[in-house]
Amino acid sequence: MLPDFDSPAPALAGSVGQAIAHGPAEPVTRRWTTLYGLVWFGFWMANLVPLQLLLPQQLETIDPASKVYDFAVVNGVSGLVALIALPLCGALCDRSRSSFGRRRLWLAAGAVAFAAGLIVTGAQTTVTGVAVAWAASMIGLSAATAGLTAVIADRVPETQRGMISSAIYGPQALGVVVGIALVSVFGLSPMSGFAIIAVLLIVCIVPFLTAHRDIAFNVEAPLNIPELIASMGSSLRNREFAWAFGGRLLVNLANSLGTCYTLYFLTDGLKVSDPAGSLLACTVLYLLAGLLATAAAGVLSDRLGRRRIFVALAALLQAASGFLLASTPSLNVMMVASALMGGGFGAYMAVDQALITQVLPDAESRAKDLGIMNIGSVVPPAIAPLIAGVVISSHRGYPLLFALVGAAAAVGALLVYRIRSVR
Repeated sequence: MLPDFDSPAPALAGSVGQAIAHGPAEPVTRRWTTLYGLVWFGFWMANLVPLQLLLPQQLETIDPASKVYDFAVVNGVSGLVALIALPLCGALCDRSRSSFGRRRLWLAAGAVAFAAGLIVTGAQTTVTGVAVAWAASMIGLSAATAGLTAVIADRVPETQRGMISSAIYGPQALGVVVGIALVSVFGLSPMSGFAIIAVLLIVCIVPFLTAHRDIAFNVEAPLNIPELIASMGSSLRNREFAWAFGGRLLVNLANSLGTCYTLYFLTDGLKVSDPAGSLLACTVLYLLAGLLATAAAGVLSDRLGRRRIFVALAALLQAASGFLLASTPSLNVMMVASALMGGGFGAYMAVDQALITQVLPDAESRAKDLGIMNIGSVVPPAIAPLIAGVVISSHRGYPLLFALVGAAAAVGALLVYRIRSVR
């Protein structure tokens, strides 16, 4: 029988001094891990299905002649909003007091705001309306991830963080596949698709919110915007933190550049007869490879006590995917590249999240520093369509885009090896 789920034992509700100095010691249970992974399943579905399917479909209906440009603008605006909201929400989360729990409060409120934003986005009939509604959704996503990622540093011992990172990124492709399958099989309109994934998001977070209890921390420092900006600069001046941030930013950018225009690439580049069906097939391959790589990399990393080698090799696998597709674009190669990209990205994020929790410069500002790190995860999917749109419009088109995927992932792998404090 599994132990009780996160009961407020003295070991968990002790003083902030001990928690900060030594980190959590009590291991999390399989039940905690499963429910935490379920939350991420909901968030990946709610964030990535719109980016890969619903927003492109919606914008194609609104303005088919300018769909690439419109998609780039919509995501560029949301990326700018997330760039500001992520560290700000993290800092506010660190300074919150609530009987509901500061991490749980931000997770719950952010998820509700995100779900509402999804429904509003689906109801829009103009490009401007889509841009504003989707950007507002990013505020809710930023608030929710502030609490959700800080839970790892608060609650999970270092020896389990590879496994917990697998619970975060293992559901990523699964969430996309389930979401795309729901939309495709039932022939849902973008409006209905947005509504369905908004409901599923809330369903996925309720079990975790019901069962989890935050660790008690004393909160004294009020939020000071100039000090927040200065502290962000201080975090990025920490070399280990900066290398980790740079690597995450580039690898996520590579993955986003490689996936953001998949539907349009299949439609306009390869001219396949069933773009939506081919997209689903590519995503399934991405999913299967990602699930296997995520589970294996996280567990092996914990057992061997090594992070950098797994992160670097996984990034290079994504680089190979981009270079392969740039040199030989075809549907069969796209299938192989999808598997390589999914496996590489799954393994990368599984171990990278564990690595990042070991280079946080200030234990008292975990959510703020993780908010900065989350920029490297959330902003690339938002700005990638803007970059990709410019590249696709050039005479080199998709081959240049996929070459950039390979280059960005390769440089990200190099940055990881500049980190010296983690094996």
